[in-house]
Amino acid sequence: MIKRLFDLVLSGIGLILLAPVFLLVALSIRLDSPGPVFYKGDRIGKNGVPFKMFKLRTMVLHADRMGSALTCGQDPRVTRVGRVLRKWKIDELPQLINVVHGEMSLVGPRPESPGYVRHYTRTQRQVLEVKPGITGLSQVRYRHEEALLQRCRDLEAEYLSVIMPRKLELDLAYVRDQSLALDLALIGQTVACLFRKEPTPELDAPGDKGGETAHAGGKGGFVPSSDALPTE
Repeated sequence: MIKRLFDLVLSGIGLILLAPVFLLVALSIRLDSPGPVFYKGDRIGKNGVPFKMFKLRTMVLHADRMGSALTCGQDPRVTRVGRVLRKWKIDELPQLINVVHGEMSLVGPRPESPGYVRHYTRTQRQVLEVKPGITGLSQVRYRHEEALLQRCRDLEAEYLSVIMPRKLELDLAYVRDQSLALDLALIGQTVACLFRKEPTPELDAPGDKGGETAHAGGKGGFVPSSDALPTE
C-alpha cells in the first residue's frame, strides 16, 4: 500500500511537471520522421499478465520489419531525435502513465517482451511476483546494454545466454531485498547516472564478477539500462 501510494504521488507529480516537455518532444518526433509519437510495446507484468508499455518513439516506422528485434550501437533505424531521447532516457518517461494505471512501479524488475519471458526458468519467473519498474537494479547496472550488444556476434543468442540471465540475477536480488529505502536509493542513482560519464562494462557471463552490484550499496556505480527489446 505504501509503495503504491509512493508510485501514484511521484508519477502524478512527474506527469504534471513534464507536460510541457512532452509537448515539445512530441513535436520534435513528428517533424523528424513520419509515424506516431508513442510506441506501445507488448510486455509481461506482475503474475504474467501482459500489458502495453508506453515509450516515446525513437525508431523509424516499421523498424521491426527492417532488422533484429534487438538494437545496438549506431542502429540506423534509430532517428536523430531518437538518439537524443535514448541518451537522456526521455523516451522512458511515458511509462509514468503505466505506473498510474497500476501496470508498473517506479522501481522494479525491467519488463520483458513475451518472446523473452518464454525463456525464463522457474526461478527466474519469480521476478514476475512484483510489478515491473521504470528503473531498478538491472536497469542501473546495464545502462550501456546497447554498447554491450554491439560487441556480440550473435545478438539473440548472447542476449539470451549472457545478458538476460545476468539482468535477472539482479532483478531477483531486488525481489528478495525490496524496500522503500532501496527504491529511493535506486531512483537517486538513476538520476545521478544520467549526468555521470562511465566506461562501458565488460560482457560478463552469469555468476561472474559483479555480484556486488546486486545491492544498492555495492561497488561499481550503477547506471540505468537501455531497453534493448523489440523495435524500441
